[in-house]
Amino acid sequence: MSSIFTISIFQSALELGCIYALVALALFISFTILNIADLTTDGCFTLGCAVGAMVTLAGHPFLALFAAMLSGALAGFVTAFLQTRLGVESILAGIIVNTGLYTINIAVMGFSSIANLFGCDTVFSLGKDTIGKSFIGDWYKVVIVALIVALVAAILHWFLGTTLGMSIRATGDNAEMVKSSSINPTFTITVGLCLANSLTGLSGSLIAQYQKSADINIGTGMVTIALASLIIGQTLIGNKGSILRRILGTILGSVLYRFIVAVALRLSVPAEALKLVSAIIVAVAIATPYVRKKLALKKREFANYRGKNVGGGAGNA
Repeated sequence: MSSIFTISIFQSALELGCIYALVALALFISFTILNIADLTTDGCFTLGCAVGAMVTLAGHPFLALFAAMLSGALAGFVTAFLQTRLGVESILAGIIVNTGLYTINIAVMGFSSIANLFGCDTVFSLGKDTIGKSFIGDWYKVVIVALIVALVAAILHWFLGTTLGMSIRATGDNAEMVKSSSINPTFTITVGLCLANSLTGLSGSLIAQYQKSADINIGTGMVTIALASLIIGQTLIGNKGSILRRILGTILGSVLYRFIVAVALRLSVPAEALKLVSAIIVAVAIATPYVRKKLALKKREFANYRGKNVGGGAGNA
């Protein structure tokens, strides 16, 4: 058991869990808040990875984060434009943009499927030279990504409490109703999808600098991973309550998902099977509340049945 749970596994799960938590937060905005199934995630993550890698190679690792966010926001804008202006269904709009992003991503990477960042500065190498020399030591990556995620979570919590943020939340609840309140759902959906995909792009840029490489297929299955993290968080924390509680639950779900993947790898599960593991996790997480409700109902029915039998038996006696 001790060989499965090691400090290095715990550290790696925290690092990757925080990075991928940004994608989970993106789905929290699009899927949970706006009630839109945005399938742009896979291509947008690769876009952020590609843009971040190329800007980092140019010697600007911090600028790479903002460039990746901007590129993600542009991808979200195109998806929103297809939905709100051209009447394309949300799922189909995401598929169209995701398909088109493949060519854009490989063009950004200079028509190469791989970009290596070895030998150039990243936010992590710069962090190692500063905070890594303190008592934190090898945990500097955890500190860096945790600070970024904490900042994003704080800004997101503040934004969703503003007038615009409340309008976005209202649009997700009932788009037809907000029209009568002089709120333009086209604008709120566009802002929401731009914000969500900017977080996905930021995550892609961080993973490129974390792994010191960018791959054209790195985003494949990312929507499944993010959905698994989101559902795990909602199952543990619940999909009700304050926005802050739900944001923290989403981040927790992402970290726990990475722990599950890390344990699966330690148990000699082939890397090729991780997508299947992700799909199973999503299915189990989604089905858990329903199964709990059914079990509670069966338990009440059984208790009522026993009560009637016991009462009936006593009456007959």
